[in-house]
Order: sequence, then C-alpha cells, then structure tokens
Amino acid sequence: MKRIAILGSTGSIGTQALDVVLQHSAAFSVSVLTAQSNADLLIEQALQFQPSHVVIGDEQKYEFVKKALSGSSITVLAGAEALQEVVCLDNVDIVLTALVGYAGLLPTVKAIKSGKPIALANKETLVVAGSLIMPLAREMGVPILPVDSEHSAIFQCLMGESHNPIEKVILTASGGPFRGKKRADLEQVTRAQALKHPNWSMGAKITIDSASLMNKGLEVIEAAWLFDVKASQIDVVVHPQSIVHSLVQFEDGSIKAQLGLPDMKLPIQFALGYPNRMQANFPRFDFRDFASLTFEQPDMETFRNLGLAFQALDQGGNMPCILNAANEVAVDAFLKDEIGFLAMSDLLADCMAKGTFLLNPSLEDYITTDKLTREMAQMWVKKQNK
Repeated sequence: MKRIAILGSTGSIGTQALDVVLQHSAAFSVSVLTAQSNADLLIEQALQFQPSHVVIGDEQKYEFVKKALSGSSITVLAGAEALQEVVCLDNVDIVLTALVGYAGLLPTVKAIKSGKPIALANKETLVVAGSLIMPLAREMGVPILPVDSEHSAIFQCLMGESHNPIEKVILTASGGPFRGKKRADLEQVTRAQALKHPNWSMGAKITIDSASLMNKGLEVIEAAWLFDVKASQIDVVVHPQSIVHSLVQFEDGSIKAQLGLPDMKLPIQFALGYPNRMQANFPRFDFRDFASLTFEQPDMETFRNLGLAFQALDQGGNMPCILNAANEVAVDAFLKDEIGFLAMSDLLADCMAKGTFLLNPSLEDYITTDKLTREMAQMWVKKQNK
C-alpha cells in the first residue's frame, strides 16, 4: 500500500485525489492532510481518512482543528514550517503537492531532500526554482511525476522514448472563457465571467490564470524544466475541446499525443499509481461524440501573459520567479476587484522591467526575489486605487 501526503487537500486537486484514494482503498492510504484555511473541510477529511498528521496553515485556526480532532489519534500541527516537517515522516511514501502558488516551493524542496517521490500539481515550484529543483531531484534519485494534465500527457508520450531526442513539445490550451475575444472586449470583464471555465473544474486562482492564458505560460516554463527543452522547442496551440492534452514531436517528424476526457482524476491517479496504470471507472472518450477536434494559434496580442512567460523563460535566472510573484498578486487583486482583467498583464510587465535580475540565483535569492516582487506589485495595485 502506498502512503500519501496531500499538501492542499481541501482544494480542487486535493479533493479529487481523495476521490481516487476512495476508489483504490486497497492501494492507497492517507498519512498527511493539509489545508491553508478551510478548517471545516480539513476536519471532515481527517475524520474520514484518519491520517497520522494534519496541518492547518492558518495558525489562528489551530485550536479549533485540534479540539475537533481531540478524540482521535491524529496529530495536529499549524503554520508553514509544519508543512516542511510532515513531508519527511517515515509513513509517507509519496507527496502530492497541490498547494496554490509559491507556497509549494519549500515543502517540495524538503520532501525531495527526504527522498520522497513528488506528484507535482504545483507548477509554480518549477516556475520559481526549476534550476534548483530538477538537479536536486536527480541528485536524490527522486522522481517528479507531473499531475497537470498537459505535463502528464507529455510524460506518458515519452514513456519508452528515453533514447529518442525531443524535437518539440506541443502544449494544448482550451483558450479559456474569453477565446476569440479582443482587448476591447476584455476591458470590462468581471470576476464572475472570468471564473466560468468552459471545460475544467478548478480553483479560483488557476481559473483566472486560465482565462488570461497565464496558466499556459506557467506550464510552458514548467515543461522546459520537466522535459529539459528550450523555449524554442515548445509550442502552444488552442484546442477548445480539451481532448488532446498535449503532444510530443520527435526528430523523425512523428507526433505522439495523449487523449482523454477533461477529468483531473485521470492524471492524479496516473501519478499516484506510477509506474502502473490502475483500473478506473472514469467516463471514456468516444470519437463518435465529437464531430471534430479543432486547433488554432493563441492570440498573444490580446492575451499578453503567454508572451511574457516565454520572455521570462528566455531570460532565465530569477525572471520566472518575478513573473510568478507578480502574477499571484495580480490575480488576488483582480479577484478582489482592485484591478481590471487587462491590468494584470500591465502589472506583470512592470515588475519584470523593474525587478532586480539575477542570472544564477540561490534558494535564498529566490525567496528574496519573491518577497520583493510581491511588495513592488502590491504598491502598483495601491497606486491604481488612489
């Protein structure tokens, strides 16, 4: 039986991972559950799955969670540092990092140093510090198993192809709720409109990122690190049906693709069960249900974030870290109605232009870059609201 630590168990990926555990209770058990602030759901999950440890990120909710679980044998911890403790526990065989944003970086580093395989749903970890994470994983002999549907697709396409060089990876994007819109159409976009994704059920942050194509930009950077390819070897195509999850082109011109219905439980189960494929009762894709599968170029003039991500990847160093920190502030401000949809790109571009660039940053440099960029971005937001 494989014992799992789920970092971010109350979010979209975390709750779907627990559905997978329920379907395969003979293969998986849960050792650790963590949440940032959703104490009620964390308590409910803990009582159902009986992990040895739970962590509530919001320390003000520690006593509430501890009291609710006082009749159990579950150890309750609180705070960011506790996340780094629980990933090292002896009763953890694999760590699913489903935290939102930069918060996933330090626990992932700690888990890798403890020799724990990583099921990576937190793309920002590689966006921020891929230059440190991937060499560390190789040094420790730790597999990084992608959970993002696109990167899981590429990973699956590359199985059995380790001796064949990659010519190109092709990431597919749904296009989000505003596909086909122009900049003038997006000037008055509301929070509610941006949160209506046509195909996927996701958390608020990633849904906004999908609407702005920043999610695809972050995935481009993540793919570069996961599969050791350059920006020039990565293409993005818009595929509204979200059936072809991504493709790999080899040197002979052959292309392999992974297809399936848009259901995140499939890549979650694949990562947790790797190297074995496990039986599942998920709905099956049937070509007869789709009259056509279409593909088109992304509009990088309207959706500037995708171009900014390629720019950050090309520049390297801590620039992707600057991009990510600025974006997390931008999305938060948009969700609070503090800035408009198009202003998010303006904020990112400003931080990338003004942030202190470091070509070969250390982990401490990344931590400092994240902090300083957030401060700069928050000041930018405040100026817009004067």
